[in-house]
Amino acid sequence: MKRLVANLVNDALASLPELKEAAADLSMESTVERTRDASHGHFSTNVAMRLAKAVRKSPRDIATSIIAALAENDSVEKVEIAGPGFINFYLSPAAFHAVIATILDQGENYGRQAAKSGPKILLEFISANPTGPLHVGHGRLAAYGATIGNLLEATGYPVSREYYVNDAGRQMDILGVSVWLRWQELQGSDVPFPQAGYRGDYIREIAAAIDTAGIANATSEAILDGLPADGVSNDAEEKDAREAYVEALAARAKELLGEENFDRIRQQSIDSILADIEDDLAGFGVKIDTWFSEQSLTRTGRIDDALAVLKERGILYEKDGATWFPATDYGDEKDRVVIRANGVKTYFASDIVYHFDKRERGFDHLIDILGADHHGYVSRVRAGLEAMGYKGDDLEVELVQFVALFRDGEKVAMTTRGGTFVTLRQLREEVGNDAARFYYVSRSNDQHLDFDLDIAKSQSNDNPVFYIQYAHARIASVFRQLADKSLAWDRTNGQDNMAELSESHEKTLMTSLSRYPEVIELSANNRAPQHLVHYLRDLANDFHSWYNAQFFIVDEANQRDARLTLCAATRTVIANGLTILGVSAPESM
Repeated sequence: MKRLVANLVNDALASLPELKEAAADLSMESTVERTRDASHGHFSTNVAMRLAKAVRKSPRDIATSIIAALAENDSVEKVEIAGPGFINFYLSPAAFHAVIATILDQGENYGRQAAKSGPKILLEFISANPTGPLHVGHGRLAAYGATIGNLLEATGYPVSREYYVNDAGRQMDILGVSVWLRWQELQGSDVPFPQAGYRGDYIREIAAAIDTAGIANATSEAILDGLPADGVSNDAEEKDAREAYVEALAARAKELLGEENFDRIRQQSIDSILADIEDDLAGFGVKIDTWFSEQSLTRTGRIDDALAVLKERGILYEKDGATWFPATDYGDEKDRVVIRANGVKTYFASDIVYHFDKRERGFDHLIDILGADHHGYVSRVRAGLEAMGYKGDDLEVELVQFVALFRDGEKVAMTTRGGTFVTLRQLREEVGNDAARFYYVSRSNDQHLDFDLDIAKSQSNDNPVFYIQYAHARIASVFRQLADKSLAWDRTNGQDNMAELSESHEKTLMTSLSRYPEVIELSANNRAPQHLVHYLRDLANDFHSWYNAQFFIVDEANQRDARLTLCAATRTVIANGLTILGVSAPESM
């Protein structure tokens, strides 16, 4: 409906030569907004005020000219000038009746835009290190990313979803040695488990299941000989000691086992955890098109080739035995090391090559959804893209804030390395996929999220996902009651008699239904699924208010069919919105 008003204004301006030229670069839809007060009409445009300076006329005079040039349209009841020059449009009941017909005709496609040829979007999200099960923080990344992908597809964009598997580097060595030491325990070893190792019970499960054929257990003396002390307190020096100790243990494991055997243990550990992550996400309704391995960048020589290109272009420089990337030349706060003095390539080197690879694969716009602790990531990776010959703006990063779980009013304590965290799987089992998917996107991604487990599990109006689903189930119940009375809904008769829907609750509900395509576009463009959440909650409230005020299955057929037509349209929109959020639309509750 917003587009209808924008097109009417645009056509009017096209017939007014003086105004047409001034409005040539103006997006007409950007001038049109829904009014907050129905007494001011349904839509208002400020186009007259935006053109006033260019044409040197008063906004009210411009508004008068535009109104005089508007073509007649059955969807418009009247048009008025308000205030300094706003043009207010009052739509006719027929306009809203037409929306209801469109909803029923388009069904699950209502609110979706035609497919666009581009830009091709690569959406990377979650990308949690495969060092343990997904926890509740990863769950928010998963739900947010999946919903953004659904919204972008609903607005017509070609989207591919990718998970970057950080399966190389130091953390993988710590995972490998953690599993090896737990396996040593199974062989009777009494080597103390490192404070900085991965301590969750899942490490023991992996250790018990891995294939260690041909790998002999080592004596405690051989493992510990000459190693530094393990830190035991939480101060900075002790933390450094703990990290140094676990790194020394990893180096000792490689020495005793040989690189090939250590890699066998490490890779089996990664594969086990990754399989669990894939299964968890599938159960959560999260689709991943591509699992991209960081190791592949090294195996294929992609990192070496890219760094060689940068060297040939004279971009990299040497300092203190290391190779540096001049990130400050591209707006970053400091230069970044790509190859350390010991010859080891940094995560930053992998990051810039990975994003270069994304563009080389033909994706035009790169969206990374990352945890809030990656705030310094954006400028440096954009710098890398620019150095590789692409635009820094090709990369968009959405940061997702942390999640705190509350049970019985108390915050649930969690720590990842220590293994005392709530997994995404545990959360899903406790509150269900629907509540988890819904709550994760109920607030802006840049705000901290307090997840109240008690409310999420409750079946009451205090639980917004229950409240919305209950509206859908109520409508399904109305149609079951209709069948129980041996009656049938005549959609054609209902649409022919939409004038029967004259009550305030009915008008409010029709207005809300007409907003749905605009909400989808707003949510997609702003990467803000909470707008859809709030819309569905308000729509459910509008329906429940109507349900409590009116009987639907009345004796008079015309009124009954009209009300059932509005019910059916409401059911469709609720189901469409919930589907985008990854939430089910139950027929009964």
